[in-house]
Amino acid sequence: MEVSIGSIVFSKAGRDKGNYFVIVALDGEYAYVCDGDLRKYEKPKKKKIKHLKVTNTVCQSVSEKIADCGRVSNAELRKVLAEYCELAEVN
Repeated sequence: MEVSIGSIVFSKAGRDKGNYFVIVALDGEYAYVCDGDLRKYEKPKKKKIKHLKVTNTVCQSVSEKIADCGRVSNAELRKVLAEYCELAEVN
């Protein structure tokens, strides 16, 4: 799977194991992830990509906002993750 900004990922290891996040930045083998709740956009979590399970979902609105103005709101991150988790439960 391709890792990109706006990808929804699942944490496989660490204190936040079992939670979903959105990638807001990439740095070599690291990804900076946020969920808008415990991990705000202002202070993202730095995680190794190998500790993340990449889903096949990329949120275009998040990636476009980060590319345009360099930030996204925490409310939007929470909304995106809530919609994704809701869809995942249905399927």
